[in-house]
Amino acid sequence: MLTNFMEPAVQTRTLGQTGLELPILSFGASSLGQEFRQVNLDEALQSVRTALDCGMNFIDTSPFYGRGMSEVMLGIALRDVPRDSYLLGSKLGRYAGAHFDFSAKRVNESVDISLERMGVDHLDIMLCHDIEFVDMQQIVDETLPALRKEQEKGKVRFIGVSGYPMKMFRFILDQTDLDVVLSYNHYTLQNTMFGDLVPYLKEKNVGIMNAAPFSARLLTNATLPPWHKATPLVRETAAKAAAHCAANGVDIAQLALQFSIANPDMTTCVTGSANPQRIQQWAEWAKLPLDTQLLADVQQILEPIHNWFYIEGRPENNDPQT
Repeated sequence: MLTNFMEPAVQTRTLGQTGLELPILSFGASSLGQEFRQVNLDEALQSVRTALDCGMNFIDTSPFYGRGMSEVMLGIALRDVPRDSYLLGSKLGRYAGAHFDFSAKRVNESVDISLERMGVDHLDIMLCHDIEFVDMQQIVDETLPALRKEQEKGKVRFIGVSGYPMKMFRFILDQTDLDVVLSYNHYTLQNTMFGDLVPYLKEKNVGIMNAAPFSARLLTNATLPPWHKATPLVRETAAKAAAHCAANGVDIAQLALQFSIANPDMTTCVTGSANPQRIQQWAEWAKLPLDTQLLADVQQILEPIHNWFYIEGRPENNDPQT
């Protein structure tokens, strides 16, 4: 049973034409797969319950996270939680750092394996994961048609794509329909390129999901991980913004989270941790009013690196860098 130790903090918004009501702050389960650090298993399992208690009842995962570990952990954490009390999304196509398989055969297998790992009979959302690493025409011609068949069987309710470059969304949607899209690191204090794409996405009747408000710790006081692609200028400028927030008694992570959930065009913002206290803190931050003066100050500090981005996947699948 859920503990209900605090009142749910999170309001909801409707996801495109799907009819799904998603919390504006959702739980990302990548941390359960030890993607970023070794985790304490008890804490990791508790983090799922804490998220649900806080009203973060859309859970996003992938077989890529921990090479299946995240989905297995969710299966344990959700074992006695009523299926109608949460929404669940997973992904397919990316299974390890350099292992991609978007074939129709693997679509069918991947859906079934994800359902089995998590002990559920359907997924609310299934996304093609990090499609910028492959020939994206295959996604249009083979992967999405196969996924639509799984949708017809009732195994998944809504389908879409996820990844980093903005270019890929237009590439897919100019050729076929999607129910939803998920972008990360592109609607933050530092980068609002996903926001610029909203009119196009609305025209296509697509549900809009955002992820990673902290841009892989760039917009926090934590040390950046070794794999972070931020340039020296980006790191320096973000550190100045964090220092300005600290001087005003605010953690830059709070401002970053509040900014990313404030835009009503972004149905939800997905972020995750295997630390229950951190999740509870995020839910509390989501309740607080946004300091518009501090936001304006920070945006001015970040102006030199506004919309800086990096190349991910195949170069031809990325936006041109100016």
